[in-house]
Amino acid sequence: MASVVYAGVAAASLFMAYLARFEFDAAMFVGWHFGKALVLLVVIRVGFNYLFRLGISRWRYVGTRDVVRLLGATTAGSVVFLVLIWNISAFSSVPRSVVLLEWVFSGYGTGAVWVLYRLIYEFSRVRQAVDRKRVLVVGAGEAAQLLVSQMQRSVSGYVPIGIVDDDPLKWGTLIHGVEVVGATEDISTIAETLRAQEIIIGVPSATSEQLRKIISSSEGAQLPLKLLPGIEEVLNGSASVQQIRDVQIDDLLGRDPVRLQLPALAEDLHGKTVMVTGAAGSIGSELARQIAVNKPRCLVLYDQAESPMYFLELELRALAPEVELVLLVSSVTDVASVRGAIARYAPGRIFHAAAYKHVPLMEHNRRSAVVTNVFGTYVVASEAATAGVGSFVLVSTDKAVRPSSIMGATKQLAERVVLHLQSKYPDTDFGAVRFGNVLGSNGSVIPLFKRQIENGEPLTVTSDEMTRYFMTIPEAVRLILQTSLLGSFPGHVAMLDMGEPVKIIDLARDILRLSGQPFRLGENVIITGVRPGEKMHEELSDPDEAVHPTEVDRVFLVETTEVYPEPPAELLSALAGRDEERLLHFLVEAFPEVAGRGQGPREPGPRAGIAGTHS
Repeated sequence: MASVVYAGVAAASLFMAYLARFEFDAAMFVGWHFGKALVLLVVIRVGFNYLFRLGISRWRYVGTRDVVRLLGATTAGSVVFLVLIWNISAFSSVPRSVVLLEWVFSGYGTGAVWVLYRLIYEFSRVRQAVDRKRVLVVGAGEAAQLLVSQMQRSVSGYVPIGIVDDDPLKWGTLIHGVEVVGATEDISTIAETLRAQEIIIGVPSATSEQLRKIISSSEGAQLPLKLLPGIEEVLNGSASVQQIRDVQIDDLLGRDPVRLQLPALAEDLHGKTVMVTGAAGSIGSELARQIAVNKPRCLVLYDQAESPMYFLELELRALAPEVELVLLVSSVTDVASVRGAIARYAPGRIFHAAAYKHVPLMEHNRRSAVVTNVFGTYVVASEAATAGVGSFVLVSTDKAVRPSSIMGATKQLAERVVLHLQSKYPDTDFGAVRFGNVLGSNGSVIPLFKRQIENGEPLTVTSDEMTRYFMTIPEAVRLILQTSLLGSFPGHVAMLDMGEPVKIIDLARDILRLSGQPFRLGENVIITGVRPGEKMHEELSDPDEAVHPTEVDRVFLVETTEVYPEPPAELLSALAGRDEERLLHFLVEAFPEVAGRGQGPREPGPRAGIAGTHS
């Protein structure tokens, strides 16, 4: 097919060259002179186009390199044609000016065929899209250029109608025929004028602050916002329409996510068995994923939630089929079960993520909180030490610092128990990792906001002044794993410099903007009041705690000696004797302000043994 097209272009080019040279005198086409020259030229053109690989399969991807090859093919063909007509008497009647004119016409003619083919192809592809959306593209850089180009020749359904950029020198210019119409601060007005249906941010290198500015400018348009992520893909030219995704709330955290490289993790886990408690939870399941991809010999998953464990097993078997998986459905307060698991599978590392973490709920379920969070931690940690496990890492929380809630108080006691066991069992490395809220975890604010938006309900915010530290779940898990490798970690609490805290009401504003809705306090955002146990502002360390940097950027070790004295005999005796009533009594004595509030519904009385609580 390509040869036929190129032969036709060559014939038409020679014909037009003769007409131009002889002032449209048709007599020049009479006889064999023109016919012989035409046959020779067609053979030369088809041959050189084949040699320069100008095949039809490339026509819809024509670029500058193809034009260079076309120039080479036409020039080489014309030179050969000229040499032959000079040296073969049968072609001596062909004027040299005809050769030059034919070279020009052939180059332009072939290029015109390419452009026409590409236009027809792209038009037909775009027409195939069922739902075509008019989109306004933010950014006039390399990423936007690639994005607009792909939109115009794909079946994605996106039709670029305009581009906005803050560089005044780009205003009025065209990118693939689409005009740069103004600045990002005018997005709402421009979107309304151009009747846009969606806004796509084509700036992969944009910082959180820049994204916030763009989204703020887009609020008046009330249109869905999407993002082209991945600066690496833009640099290597592989950015595509398929990579467009919704802007996520973690894109707007106001700080860059911590990227903790773990080059030593795979080596550390090689040939070892690792145990994760609370494996079905948000942090526990991500721990399981990141550990599994680093290929330990065996991964023991311990949790009481059977259905999430089943689905986690399916995911991990697909993610890391070479890793042996052991799933144990039981409670961390079941001493016999924990002891049996550690004795049978002999883990080298234990990551203890099992805990009750919901602050208001634990205010009315203090027995369950203290049994699971304190006694459960003691059970797993002490059994690990007795069995000679190499390391034990407690997943803690910033709510353990000067706690104002039952949950925070129990997590502080868990930290104190773990640090005490380090002095008692020096052959096992004990430590705790303390961090703030994680985005998207079970029971956190972001899933609640999303559910309220889906149900058409107003977003509920406890206070317009309340702030929290935030990080993503993978980020938190990278911190835990990185910290576990530090030589200075044993006997300490580690924490992350999490940047500036974020106002909850700002998260509500951002998530409304991302869904294309305006922020209206009192209408679609309601202040409900601070709930029992909640702080207005969280802390990562006590003012009396000494904080020391580590060899890992933004990871710190906390000296808790002054704040955490040696646990009293009463607490240790209650833990050793599995006496939950004495544990509850100690909680009240140690944290009178926290435990002295209204207790809510009375819980069931003491049981014969501590077992069976949720992990």
